[in-house]
Amino acid sequence: MQSVLEQQGHTVTLMPVEDATSDTLAQHDKIVIGASIRYGKHQKNVADFITQNKALLEDKPNAFYTVNLVARKAEKCQPDTNPYIVKFLDQLNWQPALKGVFAGKLNYSIYGFLDKNMIRFIMWMTKGPTDPTTNMEFTNWESVDQFARDVADL
Repeated sequence: MQSVLEQQGHTVTLMPVEDATSDTLAQHDKIVIGASIRYGKHQKNVADFITQNKALLEDKPNAFYTVNLVARKAEKCQPDTNPYIVKFLDQLNWQPALKGVFAGKLNYSIYGFLDKNMIRFIMWMTKGPTDPTTNMEFTNWESVDQFARDVADL
């Protein structure tokens, strides 16, 4: 996303939500927030950040995207069909100007025993890859690039 936005003439600042403040947000023309799913939920610090800064977010062009393996399925890779983004944004009572959903990568080798087997169980239930040597990219990178172009157009 960064390279696509920079190619469109935008300056991009990347930072974890823990480092972002109201002052840093106020210095930017557009705000994009991304969050992944861990243990079936978006991170609490991302939800808290959005809640605490909702008024500022809504005063600027804004976007939110989620990364979750459920989005590897064609019927769950859109903002209105992905259960994680629908639930998250409903809980926050926030509708960003632009929403995106991306599948991400499954690489069992980076996880410890417990996490690896929890993910394998979820993959088994959802008919995904369960081989513990799996290292598979599910992201549709053209969708990511299109999302970035849409951010540039906000």
